[in-house]
Amino acid sequence: MRKDIHNSDVPRLCVSCEARHRGICGALNPEELVTLARHTSKARHEPGRQLIGETDEISSYANVMRGVVKLSKMLEDGRQQVVGLQFAPDFMGRPFAESSAVTAEAASEVETCSFPKSALETLISQNPDLEHRLLQQTLKELDEARDWMLTLGRKTAAEKVASFLYLIATHLEPEDIVSTSFTLPVTRADIADFLGLTIETVSRQITKLRAENVIEIVANRQVTIPDLKKLHHRCG
Repeated sequence: MRKDIHNSDVPRLCVSCEARHRGICGALNPEELVTLARHTSKARHEPGRQLIGETDEISSYANVMRGVVKLSKMLEDGRQQVVGLQFAPDFMGRPFAESSAVTAEAASEVETCSFPKSALETLISQNPDLEHRLLQQTLKELDEARDWMLTLGRKTAAEKVASFLYLIATHLEPEDIVSTSFTLPVTRADIADFLGLTIETVSRQITKLRAENVIEIVANRQVTIPDLKKLHHRCG
């Protein structure tokens, strides 16, 4: 019988960890947490810091503890395409892959909890619940990618920008929020890249949302959304 995950034997560094409750580590019992904790290392990364490069050999994985990670791919002519964002407590990496398919970069200040590839993959082979949790996250990311394909392919510029702001708001805050305030974790150039728009179009749509009191902006990056439902309505 598996022990209660909230057992007092849980390692100290795991007690207040968000990933332990909502991320992949929620599938581990105290003994397994102790085993993994022996190999883990926590780190802070400044905005713009590359965490792993496209085609780099994978030697470790990580849980995103705080902040936003930007995932991108590079075209042969040097152009970059942002293909995804990761938030706490997302799992960063692809189990059993030899190399990374994307570049992961800290979009904001990011905290990660990293562990060797071999340590996690050993636990996966021994723990069906952990394997199931990783599969759930993979399918969640697939569903989000499909939703974003719809956004990019069918929505207007106004709906795209509203959808992006709604994405950030609902991932940085707890569920069932009515209003929220946050610092944009990426630049307007990154937003434009992510949405397939020009920077000018992104700025114009943000200005329009602000003029219509859907959002409030201070110092260009601090965003307040008084009524999240009103913003959601603008997402199309």
